[in-house]
Amino acid sequence: MKNPVIRVEGLGKRYWLGQNTAPYETLRDSIARLGSVFCRQPAQAARGEFWALRDVGFEIERGDTVALVGRNGAGKSTLLKILSRITAPTSGRVELHGRVGSLLEVGTGFHPELTGRENIFLNGAILGMRRREIARSFDQIVAFSGVEAFVDTPVKRYSSGMHTRLAFAVAAHLETEILLVDEVLAVGDAEFQKKCLGKMQDVAHEGRTVIFVSHNMSACAQLCRSAVALQNGQVWLTGNVHEVIKKYLIEVSASSPTAVHAQLALLRPDPALRVLDIRVFQLGNDNRANFFTHLPFEIEMTYEVKVVERNLRVGFDLIANDGALLFRAFDDDMQRHERRLGVFTSRCQVPGNLLMPGDYVVSPSIGIDPDRWIVHKDVSIGVQLMQIDGVNMTYMDTYRRPGYLMPELAWNVVPRG
Repeated sequence: MKNPVIRVEGLGKRYWLGQNTAPYETLRDSIARLGSVFCRQPAQAARGEFWALRDVGFEIERGDTVALVGRNGAGKSTLLKILSRITAPTSGRVELHGRVGSLLEVGTGFHPELTGRENIFLNGAILGMRRREIARSFDQIVAFSGVEAFVDTPVKRYSSGMHTRLAFAVAAHLETEILLVDEVLAVGDAEFQKKCLGKMQDVAHEGRTVIFVSHNMSACAQLCRSAVALQNGQVWLTGNVHEVIKKYLIEVSASSPTAVHAQLALLRPDPALRVLDIRVFQLGNDNRANFFTHLPFEIEMTYEVKVVERNLRVGFDLIANDGALLFRAFDDDMQRHERRLGVFTSRCQVPGNLLMPGDYVVSPSIGIDPDRWIVHKDVSIGVQLMQIDGVNMTYMDTYRRPGYLMPELAWNVVPRG
């Protein structure tokens, strides 16, 4: 028997583009506006409607862990804001059975003038919890966040990392039945992200419901049992997390130059660097997406440096079709490069006889370390590897080895005795 803790039916959210909000008027302004009916009126600003969500519907069972995936602009954050009651839907309805804790932005619900201690109690009160319930979890929250020495310091003096740790600790430890987590864990370091994923797994095992939004497909697959994929504000796929992630990665990855340039055109402008082109290709193979496992393939990124940054890093993630991150590589892994103003190309070769046949995604990662990402999980280029030669051909018809890698290693077999 189904026991949905969240039911969404026909949900829609509309925004008006180019709409000017009427300012507050004084008496003099009102008189002037009334008199203006005798004058020629200026043209109104162009208006158009934009549906961030349209006819969205799904159910989530109590105790389920659900990954909410989709491209930037697919409607994920809008959906979470509606579930968190931050914004109201334009159409449809949402049923929530239980208190909702949300972590949608760094320091959500924090007042900068209040101390960490005061903000913990404030957040708990906003979530509808009693003071004794908050007090019972207080020591665990502070210990998990690691801000013990600053708990009585106003949070306006916290770093972004301290904000993130405390905000997540409050959301995860207070006793809400539903936990909504947006892509905020990317702010923390790797150790903190691992700690947070472990805590969310504990929360799920306690029977609480978790909705997790992330572009990290490996984290989604590790944490969640099911997934909902959004596309252009509508539900595209639902089901087992591994099946949804596989179909989603294949769908969103680009292979043609036109598709890649379309993704690049959506990047947020950065004053330091502009990405001009990204190519993935295999020498001697004119097929743009279907490569051979026994031959190397290359990733080439061309960009214009507009401001000299000493810590500029250009690289990429190689991701398997189940969302697993196989590796991340940067062009300064072996040596630092001097990049002055102008156009540069960074090119890397992935060796042949390394990867198993199958579908992969190349996702460029370019940024100023440790300040900000310029390109990160914004562009996805699909690569399909086929085997016609190389490693494992002896048993190809009868045996397919498990795993992601199929490296060509040197073996020496010698008789003894």
